[in-house]
Amino acid sequence: MTEITGCAELDAVPATLADHALSAAEFNCFPALVAEKGTRTEGLLLRSAPQSAADRLAFFAEGQGLEARPVTLADGSAGLAFVASETEASQTDDMPWPAASWEARWGALALDACAEAMCYFGRIDAAGLAWRMPMILSRAGSRQLAAAGAPATLRSATPASEVTCLARHTSHEGYFLTREYTLRYPGFDGSMSPPLRREVFVAADAALVLPYDPRTDRLLLVEQFRMGLYARGDPRPWMLEPVAGRIDAGETPEAAARRECEEEAGLALDRLELIAGHYCSPGCSTEYFYLYLGLCDLPEEGEGRGGLECENEDIRTHVISFERAMELLNSGEAENGPLVLSLVWLSRERERLRGSA
Repeated sequence: MTEITGCAELDAVPATLADHALSAAEFNCFPALVAEKGTRTEGLLLRSAPQSAADRLAFFAEGQGLEARPVTLADGSAGLAFVASETEASQTDDMPWPAASWEARWGALALDACAEAMCYFGRIDAAGLAWRMPMILSRAGSRQLAAAGAPATLRSATPASEVTCLARHTSHEGYFLTREYTLRYPGFDGSMSPPLRREVFVAADAALVLPYDPRTDRLLLVEQFRMGLYARGDPRPWMLEPVAGRIDAGETPEAAARRECEEEAGLALDRLELIAGHYCSPGCSTEYFYLYLGLCDLPEEGEGRGGLECENEDIRTHVISFERAMELLNSGEAENGPLVLSLVWLSRERERLRGSA
């Protein structure tokens, strides 16, 4: 609670709230308090708090879609609680919040997300926080995944703790973030660099899948308008790509890969094979890709439509032969990095995959 209220010590005592329950969807970091007759929920009652702490708590709760309502505690005393609105409550699973397992799964991620969310207090309203929360949670999830690190058998094993951060400033705070750092880091000669200013685009991790049918030797590509191409001045800003999407908070890369295939192409995958995990532009972006080949049954060659209307996705799908894909690779029409890597990997593994189909 310190991360939300900004107070290390609060006058809080255990209390029981009547006719309310905590519930949460499978991929919901923060449980919702919902009105439910005949139930009881254990929690903490803030008997007194500085107005600044109360304001911070209200900002965070309203940013999660909760409303402040008068309630009656089990002992008959009156109180105030942040409860899910009727709309939010209707979207919440009926399963009770699994308190025993929550900390292991969500604890560190929740603290990380709260730390970023509360940086916006006093600068945006609760509606602005609600709009940003999906990306706040995804960024927190990405930081959790990054903590595992990768081997360092050839590259330097110098830890990040040896880098001295002199200043950090977030120059853009929309759905995405852009941060400026002033830092010094140890060079290969053992000396520290002079103070350097660097900018970075702070993004969430993504899962990408090239769907492939080894029995028919066909694969599926998606095509959509891409802002990066347009802003660069490319005369044809539509790109052929693997299926791709952001990894939601609490979601594994594999689960995200399967979900995105269903959403963008209507495909149920038989199994996934990891092609690579890699940074896409490490000089200026935190974005990390989990790239897979998705083994599945594909329809006949042709075009289709995909994507979620609620996310304004306008996606065209193409089922093509392996030979046609190689033509795209050789001609340069396949100019999406993950697609190029996937096709090169598939050309190496194709015989094995077809032999085991």
